[in-house]
Amino acid sequence: MKFIFFGTPEFASIILEKLIDAGYIPQAVICNPDRPVGRKKIITPPATKLLAQKYNIPVLQPEVLSNSKFKIQNSKFDFFIVAAYAKIIPKEILEIPRLGTIGVHPSLLPKYRGPSPIQAAILNGDEETGVTLYLMDEGLDSGPILATSRLPIATNETYKSLHDKLAEFGADLLIETLPKFVAGEITPLPQNETEATYTKKFKTEDGYIESKDLEIAQNGSASSPQVALEIERKIRALNPEPGVYTFIDGKRTKLLEARLIEGKLRRPSGVGAPTYASVLKITQIQIEGKKATKI
Repeated sequence: MKFIFFGTPEFASIILEKLIDAGYIPQAVICNPDRPVGRKKIITPPATKLLAQKYNIPVLQPEVLSNSKFKIQNSKFDFFIVAAYAKIIPKEILEIPRLGTIGVHPSLLPKYRGPSPIQAAILNGDEETGVTLYLMDEGLDSGPILATSRLPIATNETYKSLHDKLAEFGADLLIETLPKFVAGEITPLPQNETEATYTKKFKTEDGYIESKDLEIAQNGSASSPQVALEIERKIRALNPEPGVYTFIDGKRTKLLEARLIEGKLRRPSGVGAPTYASVLKITQIQIEGKKATKI
């Protein structure tokens, strides 16, 4: 099978490595250019580039994706695979391979199209998610579906743990599906547009927790039981990026880890049986300018 793999971050690297281990070696890997990373802005190559170099696979890193730069329009490819490439791929490139371009998306399409399906599933308290393989078109994750694989979401699932599981699931689904796809044994099914939902790219301000909400969550509130749950989900979903933070004694403080515990709440009058509500227990923070601390 002749194919090119498009992908940049760790999610794509996990998939690529499992494909290579299974004998599916791409003719080239296309990823984003090396970028400055961290506070010191150290120029760092993408995870897929490092992996491709390990296996002597050619790497292309265009700022702008075009046929003229890659000179691949005359090559005979069976398909392309795209996983977390983070660039719009023009239609003329998607249509180069004879069987089309396969997208790997970490949700059960058409639910959670867009850039942050893993975070959205955790934030919304979903009990399951999954991976979808689909034929890419000019729309946003809107092409016909080739295969799906479902995965339950644990109550303590973090972005990182769910990210890694879904990457593994995506690779396994590809390895299972590719032979059938190339043999013409799969009929792509159109997505139900009426069920489509969309995610957004989260910004720094999306991770802000107001001090009064944090106090309510930590003390427990029978009248506002959702506050603790929503903050706990946000901590699991938005770390490490863009991060979750508040201000304590005037200092910006990252909320890195937390858990929910059952709290006993007495009625304001002190009369009658106590009620119970989820209480937020912060277990790891990082005060601005200091190292992360367990509490």
